[in-house]
Amino acid sequence: MKVAILGTGAYGIALASVLHNNQNEVIMWSKFSTEIEELDKKRTSSKLPSYTIPVEISFTTNMKDAIEGKELIVIAVPAAFVDDVAKELNSILKPNQHLCIASKGIENDTCLFVDDVIRKYIDTKNLAVISGPSFAIDIVRKIPIGLSLGAQNSKTSSIVMQAFQNDYFKLRVTEDIKGIEICGSIKNVIAIAAGILDGMQLPESTKAMFITESLHDIKELIYKLGGDKKTILSFAGFGDLLLTCTSSKSRNFSFGQLLGKKIPKDEIEDYKCSTTIEGLYTLKSIYQLTKDQNVDMPIIDLIYDIVEKGKEPEELKRFLIEKA
Repeated sequence: MKVAILGTGAYGIALASVLHNNQNEVIMWSKFSTEIEELDKKRTSSKLPSYTIPVEISFTTNMKDAIEGKELIVIAVPAAFVDDVAKELNSILKPNQHLCIASKGIENDTCLFVDDVIRKYIDTKNLAVISGPSFAIDIVRKIPIGLSLGAQNSKTSSIVMQAFQNDYFKLRVTEDIKGIEICGSIKNVIAIAAGILDGMQLPESTKAMFITESLHDIKELIYKLGGDKKTILSFAGFGDLLLTCTSSKSRNFSFGQLLGKKIPKDEIEDYKCSTTIEGLYTLKSIYQLTKDQNVDMPIIDLIYDIVEKGKEPEELKRFLIEKA
């Protein structure tokens, strides 16, 4: 199968490794020419230095060249750039081509999830989303990985399965695209709070309490936004939340640790400037979304107050005990 990946971050490269291992023809796109030139020349990325990119994987800055003749297009750019990508994609995408969203997050200005951003410009039913507990470094190591696959139709689901699934990369199918997107977005925000608890040197018992409380809240959010409550128990739900909230490999968790340790503000700002922290971008969106939709989610309010307004991290301990 011929596949294009839009985005050349660590996760996009990791997905490309799976596609390549499955004997697919893979091309990767980025609008940044210097990045493409470096990837093509060095066959490695500073974002995933332990992995050598096979010579069979090609690169381009021309989106038309990237998607022309491809059966599957994987969108793996940060959420903040999905709008620009979808806008450009709209004029060149063919009706028989299938889209798979690997990006996670909610757009700041509109509070739209990634699939909604794409639908603003592209009228298609050939749309799927994948999400689950999977760090890029683990994917390229070919260890067992499980993701949720949400799709609008069986044809798209079958194509994504054919492209990705193998003896170490498992996909479990659901129709709940919205639930998967909610889980994939909010887990990055929740991971910041989990990192704060770790930075405060609170033990596993408290972290487990926090994750359990978060699961309940996310389940209700899924329901109120039109998803299936059961999605919270999927790879995209509990699986991804557990991974992101317990590992220092997560940039969101690591950022939270800095807040919990009360690292000087200038060091925190340096980390924010040098690291892509998806949870920070999504926090503003999910905070506004809960207000717009009249959804009561005090854990989001508290994380927002700690991150954006400087409230003391210790408030998390009190919150967990007093939460209804």
